[in-house]
Amino acid sequence: MRVGFGYDVHALCAGRALILGGITIPHSQGLHGHSDADVLTHAVCDALLGAMGEGDLGTYFPSSDPQFKNIDSLQMLQAVHQKLTQRGYGLINLDTVIMAEAPRLGPYLADMQKQLASVLCVSPDLVNVKVKSGDKLGIIGRQEGMAAQAVCLIHTEQHEMGPHS
Repeated sequence: MRVGFGYDVHALCAGRALILGGITIPHSQGLHGHSDADVLTHAVCDALLGAMGEGDLGTYFPSSDPQFKNIDSLQMLQAVHQKLTQRGYGLINLDTVIMAEAPRLGPYLADMQKQLASVLCVSPDLVNVKVKSGDKLGIIGRQEGMAAQAVCLIHTEQHEMGPHS
């Protein structure tokens, strides 16, 4: 078994859709970024890549590459999931937290959970999505940006040979 941790943060800006976990959320601002700036999905990708020892999302989808401009982050997650399965790993569980002051995200969490689970080909009960406010502190609390964290546990049927095997 292997554990992975992911983190992402993006500034809020006018004129963009707010997309979290592949779900478009009605809001006056969206997240600024080269892709669709879905902080939740980016954190999930980084957690999975980290668990596999495969670097980070920018390694595979660099913001300097024009082909990834405005890419749907769920496409990135599909590519990461494909790498996961090709390497012989399966997801045991995924736990995430979105850090956002506004809008109220509670009504959308179940849809985000289902969307992520669908792309990862697992039951939604293996994916947890929660939200915490910034209590009016920092860039989150001042509604200047949003962040997300994710932790995952993966396993393989193949036992890796280590120094104590």
